[in-house]
Amino acid sequence: MRTYDIIFILDEKKVDDGGENFTKDVTAHIKALGGNLKERIAMGRRMFARPIGKNTAGIYWEFVTELDPAKVGLFQDKYRLNPIVLRLAAFDYRPPAPSRRPAASIMEPGMPE
Repeated sequence: MRTYDIIFILDEKKVDDGGENFTKDVTAHIKALGGNLKERIAMGRRMFARPIGKNTAGIYWEFVTELDPAKVGLFQDKYRLNPIVLRLAAFDYRPPAPSRRPAASIMEPGMPE
């Protein structure tokens, strides 16, 4: 089992609930393939830099899941021709890097710096 970051871009014209019902189907499919869903993130509606067909925006969803590498292709095949899905990509998961900004110090008014 490896951890994957799976990104879906959904056609906003074909989804009326922001993709909630679609995500339930994806979750069930991951479990049917023997995988584990670690996290499901609604990334919201975003405009495209270039249109995809006649679409200028889409609804983004991210799934962090553990899945057998041999089954990633099967997972993608189920959604490849789905008219709701504009784009689908699966990447090896890399946890976000910790922030390198120093912690802001809290100063009270009138205190010397």
